[in-house]
Amino acid sequence: ASRITPAADRTELYLPYLKGRKVGMLINQTSIIGDSKKPLIDSLIKLGVDVKKIYGPEHGFRGNASNGATVGNSRDALTGLPAISLYGKHYKPTKEDLSGIDLMIFDVQDVGTRFYTYISTLHYLMEACAENDIELMVLDRPNPNGMYVDGPILDTTRFRSFVGMHPIPVLHGMTIAEYAQMINGEGWLKNKVKCKLKIVKVANYNRDMDYVLPVNPSPNLNTQQSIELYPHICFFEGTKLSLGRGTMFPFQIVGSPLLKGKYTFSFKPVSMPGMSENPPLKDTVCYGIDLKNYNMQTIRKSGKLNLAWLIDMYRIYPDKAHFFIGYFNKLAGTDVLQKQIIAGTSEAEIHKSWEPGLEKFRAMRAKYLLYN
Repeated sequence: ASRITPAADRTELYLPYLKGRKVGMLINQTSIIGDSKKPLIDSLIKLGVDVKKIYGPEHGFRGNASNGATVGNSRDALTGLPAISLYGKHYKPTKEDLSGIDLMIFDVQDVGTRFYTYISTLHYLMEACAENDIELMVLDRPNPNGMYVDGPILDTTRFRSFVGMHPIPVLHGMTIAEYAQMINGEGWLKNKVKCKLKIVKVANYNRDMDYVLPVNPSPNLNTQQSIELYPHICFFEGTKLSLGRGTMFPFQIVGSPLLKGKYTFSFKPVSMPGMSENPPLKDTVCYGIDLKNYNMQTIRKSGKLNLAWLIDMYRIYPDKAHFFIGYFNKLAGTDVLQKQIIAGTSEAEIHKSWEPGLEKFRAMRAKYLLYN
């Protein structure tokens, strides 16, 4: 079989386009080229591309800031270029941030999940490029969770935030370039402005393929297992439980000190600079579930979000009144899921309640797909 080739590696398709352009790059540690995994920016500069500025999403442009940490502006030590953080004082590049640029490149590995913030960064970048008449080239990459579409649709009137800006399900089953086309086509940018997009596709890819990420997309998604569990486990960020931040296995283990005696598996979150300085339940022994070796194929083939872990742990948790925290509804994109779990609604019933929304979404999404 031919190898999956991310757009960044297909320089013959886009290098001619960069000639004579003043280029900005929104990139991070996943923006690599070829088997050597060299940073794309270093290769482009070597090839004579006139890169003027670098922009970084959450976790920074070299990808070494932990979750939610404010990243400041700086100069990149390796290239000497100004590095502008889009996860600090502002999510959206200002006119000044974009001055001197006439083409922007976006090349960031996403994980196909609504609450992963890179699609929100993409939204604000598209908006700013549209308002400042700058063309945006999206170098596409495969979606490691691209084989399924599932979850509640976000209610944008009540739960819009940086972890969910659009009326989409938790798993959207799109690549970042397909998603960019949808943002444009559905008029989601402010005042329905349209960003001038230039898309470079991934070669030899369809969304049923398993794609192992060559580089961690963020500090706490540090294994393929965590990337595949992330859409299912991230809901626990909206509870009093730990999902393993402050261990080597974030998003692969879940627990709480209150579950002692209910589960035998235990772990203790500690401060881990660069991953999680101040994790929930720090220095506290937690008891719960260990999914490090859970066979993800079953879930991926089912095409459904797994809610069983959440439902079971809620059922067993002794202090139910304090199981959920305010953040849960932001992650869920609705207040219905929490109510369903509290009411004891079965997983099958919850899934059934999502179907009408998903059907509408699938029809909308179909217009923007670039791969089978």
